[in-house]
Amino acid sequence: MSIMASFGAVVFDFDGLLLETEGPVYQAWAETYETLGQRLSLDQWLLTIGRVDHVDPGVELERRLGRSLTDAEKQQRRRRRDELLYALGPCAGAAETLDEARALGLRTAVASSSALDWVVPHLERLGLAGHIDHLSCHDGTMPAKPWPDLYLRALDMLGVSAAEAIAFEDSHNGLLAAKAAGLTCVVVPTPMTAEMDFSLADRVLERLGRPPLAELLEDLQPPTSADVGRGRCARG
Repeated sequence: MSIMASFGAVVFDFDGLLLETEGPVYQAWAETYETLGQRLSLDQWLLTIGRVDHVDPGVELERRLGRSLTDAEKQQRRRRRDELLYALGPCAGAAETLDEARALGLRTAVASSSALDWVVPHLERLGLAGHIDHLSCHDGTMPAKPWPDLYLRALDMLGVSAAEAIAFEDSHNGLLAAKAAGLTCVVVPTPMTAEMDFSLADRVLERLGRPPLAELLEDLQPPTSADVGRGRCARG
């Protein structure tokens, strides 16, 4: 059975999967908290990864301080965030995996709980925008992850069924969203998400591109009745 017999599309998360935004964004907020005599718990932050329905760190900081953040404080936090982010290139294996997806004739999409005005500039800066056929980003019209809506919209854009698509994620909430939408899901944890529960994942990889996409997709195909008769089964 060929790869294309089973899979026609690949859907990627963005934050933490194509670009390691999570660490820099947390660090910038943590430094702002510390400067103002507060502490931002990493454990609390980890609960927010992959979703938007959480306490805004700025709102929480203002609540603790009993005042609004000044424009200068807000600008300093954004400058620090951007300084950290713009020092980074794509996550390891991201560009190669997108290239391979295109070479295999697979359609590609991003399904992200972040907004378009966050995702698009980074994709363009990294030279990845041309590798993505469709963007399904959070715009307030539907629930974000861990609900499946962003993935379901991506499938509709791509014109494929859930059975024909594979998702790449880095967080527990993203995994829940992909599986709820019916996709095969491969998780590539970051240092910040490595201890999350990924027991529902079809595979957990150390990095994108290892193994190459073609090999991974071949491995993830469900065995046919003929394969079972010959003793073939998917590798664990």
